[in-house]
Amino acid sequence: MTESQSGRRRRGRSRRRRRAHLRRALLAGLVVGSLLLLTGGWVGVRGWQARAHLLNAAGLARDLSAQVVAGDTDRAQRTLAALQEQAAAARTATGDPGWWLGRQTPFAGDNLAAVRQIAVAIDELSRAAFPALLRTDLSSLLPSAGRLDVGRLRTVSTELSTVDDAVQATRADLAAVPTGGLVDQVAQALGDLRTEIDRLAGLTAAADQAARLLPPLLGVDGPRRYLLVSQNPAELRATGGMIGAYAVLHADGGRVRMGRQGSSAELARFTPPLAVPPEVRAAWGDLPGMYPADVNLTPHFPTAAALYREMFRRRTDTVVDGVLAVDPVVLSYLLKATGPVLVPDGVPLAAETVVRTLLSDAYQRLDTREQDRFFATAGAAVFDTLFKKNVNPRGLLSAFDRAVQERRILFWSARPEEQRMFGDSRMAGVLPEKDTVPTVGVFLNDGSGAKLGYYLRPTATLTVGECRSDGRRELRLRVTLHSSAPKSGLSRSVLGLGLAGDPYTVRTLVSVHSPAGGVVLDARLDGVATAVGSGSERNRHTATANVEVGPGTTRTLEVAVLTAKTGSGSAELWLTPTATPWTTQVVSAPSCDQ
Repeated sequence: MTESQSGRRRRGRSRRRRRAHLRRALLAGLVVGSLLLLTGGWVGVRGWQARAHLLNAAGLARDLSAQVVAGDTDRAQRTLAALQEQAAAARTATGDPGWWLGRQTPFAGDNLAAVRQIAVAIDELSRAAFPALLRTDLSSLLPSAGRLDVGRLRTVSTELSTVDDAVQATRADLAAVPTGGLVDQVAQALGDLRTEIDRLAGLTAAADQAARLLPPLLGVDGPRRYLLVSQNPAELRATGGMIGAYAVLHADGGRVRMGRQGSSAELARFTPPLAVPPEVRAAWGDLPGMYPADVNLTPHFPTAAALYREMFRRRTDTVVDGVLAVDPVVLSYLLKATGPVLVPDGVPLAAETVVRTLLSDAYQRLDTREQDRFFATAGAAVFDTLFKKNVNPRGLLSAFDRAVQERRILFWSARPEEQRMFGDSRMAGVLPEKDTVPTVGVFLNDGSGAKLGYYLRPTATLTVGECRSDGRRELRLRVTLHSSAPKSGLSRSVLGLGLAGDPYTVRTLVSVHSPAGGVVLDARLDGVATAVGSGSERNRHTATANVEVGPGTTRTLEVAVLTAKTGSGSAELWLTPTATPWTTQVVSAPSCDQ
């Protein structure tokens, strides 16, 4: 056979294969077309009906949320009735035989199935979760006139468990909906609903947990003592800020009162240093075990809290049952619910100005000793008002929710059985050793020895990259730090040690923690490859870069990160809470199984 004859035969076989593929494609098209002729008109009409009902339901759900937060129970009940009507209509529109048949077809089937699941989810929530939530007296979760009503709390606990069970079941059902092949509109609707239900699930889980844990935590079964510590984001640490002022909280029989107050400076230096986990010591040396202000160089709050508790015990011979950490931004949220509070020395604290008052003005007008006393009395004044004044419970719960979501309220119990109940929740501040969704941590520690963190304006963008043949995905992280600090005029209290050389330059140690089981690949600062310190913590690879930002300037750190094996097209960021909240964006991608 000649070369030309062989070539003609190969081309002939290739044409026959293409014709066969074409015939199969045409046949599939005819089948799909026939099905669409049978069901398309019906599904189309029902689809528009379902769409209208779902849009109405979405609007009503937003109204319901606002009314619940505002405590407008009467309007909320009417809104719920309308929501149930629209949700039921959407479920009916997507549940007839024509819709079912449409779900069996290629291409359109996945989209129709997803819309059906969205309708079912909203209907289930409107009937199984929202009515019980409206019946629940959320004020039972909060002390009134300095005391928690344990009897009312135990009554509401059963309702909250029912609500949480319904929400978690709906969340699991939605998480199981395949996203491959969905048109943009359906994919967006599904993603938005998943986001909202994730948030709702976090709230109901936290409320359920609080109802079960608050009685023992507040001394119903015997007196308790806790350390209330204030994190100062003017001098950043990984969990939020250097721990400055502290106060001892006494809880007994549901009543809470404020006791001894002081500052970390009084606890002084520990020589020899306390033992710290080997991974933390490898990154930060003896500092976390030596100085109370450095216990939270690690983002894992249980480690920091246990170290601070032991330091406090050694200096005061006082054993506490746990550590509660807050920051001035939390106080600003609480003051929105309580109204302005007057500090004993006559300084008013208001929601709009308290962060500036505590993190800027105080350093300009007070010396170091006066600052410590002012911080302690300010925090005590707000919490004393919180415990003793009758405050709108829904406004207060909204403030707590926002603070917990931003990881500005952290709690650690010295009792292992209670700590386990908090699990990996945001309030526990646990750096998990496993991920459900790849999570990248960006943790900031001050390297200036100054109080310039107040002037930092941080942003972060995390972009999910391509799927790799080994099952991993590359994530691209972009962090910018802008300094709004002036070029002159700041006090010595603010400028501190000036370890960056120029006392007005903010030196920040930016630690990037990979997803669990992942690795940090490389880093670039302002587009140029930069050296980083490498380590690991709790099954996460870490890379730490030194970023120095002058007054009015911006620096950009770009880091490539590799996940462990994952099919997920989404990712999450865990960030150090700062005086000015981060601006963030996560750019997701299709899952690897699409």
